[in-house]
Amino acid sequence: MDLKSVALLGNSIPKVGWGYLDSRPSGVAFNLLGGSQKVSKKWMSFGALSGSSACGGIRSLEDEELQRLADQRQQNVSKRSQKDLSLFPRPLTGSDFAVTPDDGSKTRISFKGVLGSYSEDAALKAYPKCETVPCNEFEDAFKAVELWLAEKAVLPIENSSGGSIHRNYDLLLRHRLHIVGEVQLAINLCLLALPGTRKEHLKRVLSHPQALELSDNFLSKLGVVQENVDDSAGAAQYVASKGLRDAGVVASARAAEIYGLNILAERIQDESDIISRYLVLARDPIIPRTDKPFRTSIVFTLEEGPGILFKALAVFALRDINLTKIESRPQRNRPLRVVDDSNTGSAKYFDYLFYIDFEASMAEPRAQNALGHLQEFATFLRVLGCYPMDTTL
Repeated sequence: MDLKSVALLGNSIPKVGWGYLDSRPSGVAFNLLGGSQKVSKKWMSFGALSGSSACGGIRSLEDEELQRLADQRQQNVSKRSQKDLSLFPRPLTGSDFAVTPDDGSKTRISFKGVLGSYSEDAALKAYPKCETVPCNEFEDAFKAVELWLAEKAVLPIENSSGGSIHRNYDLLLRHRLHIVGEVQLAINLCLLALPGTRKEHLKRVLSHPQALELSDNFLSKLGVVQENVDDSAGAAQYVASKGLRDAGVVASARAAEIYGLNILAERIQDESDIISRYLVLARDPIIPRTDKPFRTSIVFTLEEGPGILFKALAVFALRDINLTKIESRPQRNRPLRVVDDSNTGSAKYFDYLFYIDFEASMAEPRAQNALGHLQEFATFLRVLGCYPMDTTL
């Protein structure tokens, strides 16, 4: 059989799928040749038709040498094939989706305020080696993530003494970021001043209104004037930059270190234990899991009707799901709704958004069933995020 015939026969060889990678294509070619001895030695030297079983007994020394070279070439091809296969990406497994510890060494996190603020403390607690991005306003922190200037944002959502931060609840609905974590931070309010300044030298104290309110008893005993500023760390920066000897600041211990101030007193808050809760926001949600405690945050609206809110909350109680937070906010685009459709009556009521946090992962069937049940009553429902709970202080 001449080479032209071999070529024609080769066209009829079926394509081999990935499941047949271990088979040797040369064997297919030899079976087609039927063991013919008319194969030229030049064709053999290419190794395309290797395998002694196809050549009806190689007797000459030259043929033996050619056979040895062909076998060696086949082994080299096999080794290269194994090496090439190792370069292919391996299939993903369940362990590939596991949440790995992240110190945030390459993460940029936006927050409201300047360096040394409590929000930055919360960001550093969650990601000790992150790069923080100060922002002037809460909305700027949201936009920094949306515009890819930061990977995540950390914003306060509630305080054990001051309650909820309503502005950030409104921004959660206005922006399309997802809650991917939370941080609970024990607040230590410190009285700061320039080196050499003593408490009795102070005539005024600057800080955020909430910080001043939480330490009102201590400041009232000092007999100082309390002045409101937008940010406690910003007040420390201002006093340090202006060299104000008669002014103190209520801020964090880190702010004192950053701006070169002395700590005159620590834990000056009226209540010994004050906890602030922060949310970590990102462009994409994380994959819910069931191997650790998860919290889910949602927002929804309801039609007016007797017992409608009770029915909505009952979907969680029926499945033993603990609610940890309930917050209502009026809808700004439609704050009032007329009771009757004819629009002739005078009775109106506020149209509310309901924010709820509950202790369950969206990977659990009970959480999925609860939200499915809630949709029977809700006119609008959105999952803001499902994220691991922070149980450390």
